[in-house]
This record gives sequence, structure tokens and C-alpha cells, in this order.
Amino acid sequence: MKSLRTYAIPFTGLKLGKHEFDYVITDAFFDDFEYSLVKKANLQCKVDLEKQETMLILNFSIKGDIQLTCDKCLAGYPQQVDIHEQQIAKFSDEPVDEDEEVIALGKNDHEINVAGLMYEYINVAVPFIATCGKPGATPYCDKDMLNRLTELSASDEQTEQLNDPRWDALKNIK
Repeated sequence: MKSLRTYAIPFTGLKLGKHEFDYVITDAFFDDFEYSLVKKANLQCKVDLEKQETMLILNFSIKGDIQLTCDKCLAGYPQQVDIHEQQIAKFSDEPVDEDEEVIALGKNDHEINVAGLMYEYINVAVPFIATCGKPGATPYCDKDMLNRLTELSASDEQTEQLNDPRWDALKNIK
């Protein structure tokens, strides 16, 4: 967690207006998060911070590639990501409703750590089904692995033999 201190932005000394912060996100960043979907990455993160009198507006732009495992052939492949998100942090001593997507900063807070936000945005960008092929294009999947999976998959004859004859009578009811 000590390495995540580099992602803390001290906002108390900043003038009102826009400020830009650049970060490089690599494998070491994800080592601090135990259950991360992403373990390897090469990303560039640009944080545009706009300081106002009552709030901070953070605009995140994260580009690069993350290393994923294909759900089809189990081969590793680079997944391109281009993430654009915004986060608002208000200066308030009162707790903010959980429904609002706003961070509350108290008068004792002097910095905001953006590591957790970047981690969230990157993990949400991971596709639900990771495949090494591009949609509509020829898949890059490992041919040997796909052939092996086809050999080991149950054929139609085997699945018919696995059917329980007690349920056959139910198939005729409509």
C-alpha cells in the first residue's frame, strides 16, 4: 500500500483552476490489490483536476493495454482500453448520501488518493467475456487448444446416453 502514496494529489496548495497529473500504471500498481482481475498492464493515466471553491472535479483518461486470459482458449492476450470517467469531490463536513456518486472531503483532508478510483475504472473496463479475437474478425485463439477442447467435448450420442429415462414422459407434455 505504500506504493499507492504516489497517487495522492495534495489539493490544499493548489490554486483555483485546472491542473494536470500524469501517471504510468504497470504491474506494480496491481500488486497492491489482492483480488484484482488485472495483474499486468501498461497504461497511461491523465487526471485533469479542476479545483473550485466548493468542490474538485476529476476527469480521468486511461489508455493502453491490459493483459487478460482468453475465456475460450486460455491464452494470454493484450486488451486495449480507452477509459474516460469523471469524479466529483465536494468539500463538506456533512456525510454525503450513498446514492450520490460524490466523494465528501472534510476540512481536515488535504489530499485525495486517486489510486482506488483508477483501479475501479480499469477493472470495470475488463470485458465480461474475454476473447482474444476481435468482434466480427477471425479469432486469434490457439488452434491446438481449440482442437483439444473439441476432442474432449461430449458428443451428441454421449449426451443422449446421459438422459434419465424417467424424464422422457415429461417431454411429450405440451
